[in-house]
Amino acid sequence: MNLQHKYAQEEIIQGCQAGERRYQELLYKMMSSKMLGVCMRYAKDQFEAEDMMQTAFVKVFRNINAYRGEGSFEGWIRRIMVNTSIEVYRKNLRSLNVVDIDETHDHQASTAFDMSRLNIADLMRLIRNLSDGYRLVFNMYAIEGYSHKEIAKELGITEGASKSQLSRARAILREQILKMEGNSYGTHVG
Repeated sequence: MNLQHKYAQEEIIQGCQAGERRYQELLYKMMSSKMLGVCMRYAKDQFEAEDMMQTAFVKVFRNINAYRGEGSFEGWIRRIMVNTSIEVYRKNLRSLNVVDIDETHDHQASTAFDMSRLNIADLMRLIRNLSDGYRLVFNMYAIEGYSHKEIAKELGITEGASKSQLSRARAILREQILKMEGNSYGTHVG
């Protein structure tokens, strides 16, 4: 985290641990933009992402004393954002449209993509357009680094279903990228 503010990270953390409102506001101002980006990957729209982020920041402030200075503070907050986003899906009882891997075939294409040609805003839009289940599993695996076993446990699905969701999400993204860029986009085998 780049702290070019007049307060050091440790001072802000200590102020938040003491329950001081001005330090909570400083932390929120420093981290909200980046954390909204995390929530946007899981949300259907800006409003849902903002709600997720607000709920998560409440948890950050309630549990700040649990942060022991081990590892990245930003990473600690990010994990709360991700977990809160997952909880929102559980609370809303959304159907994740889970299909077990045995019920689908792998759509892996021999085409590899040169992702450097894809605009990040376009990629995020494509990910946001995935169905809830596909988007959730894709984000947890490809972006947050969860294993299929961890995803299965968090979402109450089988590891095979997690693998299937990821495979289908990748296939859909691949199809959408090909549509965006034309069939000449990915022409080399990886």
